[in-house]
Amino acid sequence: MKILFLYDFPLWGSGSGEWLRQIVEELLKLNHKIGIIAPEERRFLEDKIKQYKVSLSQIPVYIGHPELKGAKRYSELSEREITEIYKSYLDTTIEAVANFKPDILHVHHLFLITWVARYINSLSGIKYLILSHGSDLYSLDADKRYFPLTKDAVNSARGIVANSGFTRKELIKAFGKEISKKLSVIPGGVDIKDYPNNMDTTLLDEKYDLKDKRVVLFTGRLISHKGVKYLVKAAKEIKGEVVLIGEGPEKQYLKEFVEKKGLKNVHLLGYLPPEELTKFYYRADVFVAPSVWDEPFGLTILEAMASKTPVITTRRGGIPMLVKSGHNGIFVKARNSKRIAEAVNKLLENDELRKKMGENAREIVEKKFTWQIVAKKFDKLYKEIVRNNKTR
Repeated sequence: MKILFLYDFPLWGSGSGEWLRQIVEELLKLNHKIGIIAPEERRFLEDKIKQYKVSLSQIPVYIGHPELKGAKRYSELSEREITEIYKSYLDTTIEAVANFKPDILHVHHLFLITWVARYINSLSGIKYLILSHGSDLYSLDADKRYFPLTKDAVNSARGIVANSGFTRKELIKAFGKEISKKLSVIPGGVDIKDYPNNMDTTLLDEKYDLKDKRVVLFTGRLISHKGVKYLVKAAKEIKGEVVLIGEGPEKQYLKEFVEKKGLKNVHLLGYLPPEELTKFYYRADVFVAPSVWDEPFGLTILEAMASKTPVITTRRGGIPMLVKSGHNGIFVKARNSKRIAEAVNKLLENDELRKKMGENAREIVEKKFTWQIVAKKFDKLYKEIVRNNKTR
């Protein structure tokens, strides 16, 4: 089967970009032919897939993107800018469809590229499905200009996929119960091959002076939504080293807070290459995700779980799909530094409990959240859509 993806960001630098690259690799193993439309010059699996670059004067964002610093949010675009972006995607997609001749279009995010899929469908009859990663819904709600055409695209889509049960509920709230019959939940995953049962992290101990120290880890964008400041405020009571990996607009505030309070156990390491980041997941005794907003899914939580690291997090959005309190982690109230410190210390002081939770976390990933499992679910959905199209 030929699947043509429509994507609205660079292929690297974000969770949805990682999602797309991983799922493509697995779909190729299932003998699908893949094309990707995206504002991306870098080549991905050049000899195995077709890649079509969208030339844009600017790439807008929903909340933020590490490679698009200073980019406008969709809510900040003028009507002319919205139209220019739409036309660029439409021109590229028409060319790609003529060249690639896809059986199905797979659109990422509930925004203006769904309008493109709707247009192509109305002319050619090519079916499409839409995947919502969750963050797009917040932007859609914040700027009603995008809603009418997006709703039309949702109504005409052959399938809609949410990345969590929480996102599914939000989709129904936004577009009505009538979409339920074509709405599926397929979460993201990890490549389990990248997460062996054990990993040598002695080099981290030497490089960052962590030998014989307990490590409490956060990874992700340093933005207010992630609630990192509440972990930092808890640090003075935490009996271990608090390591923050990532970049973002809150970094300067966090750095100044650490200096002002004289917190010697907080380390802002900035961006780290993937190999070193993975080692930190293994080196960590506890992973903390103190999110204060409704996380659509939580990929960093999943990566920590794959590394046998128990998770302390908030019961927000799609996170409960991953974490079962008392089994592979502990839930704490959002914006509560005291509870964060108590939960962290509880695990740091109990080696047996921490190890058991880590083993449970790994088992959950192996059973439910590998890219191989995710790809097979999409493979089944694609075939259902194409088969139903042919029988009508």
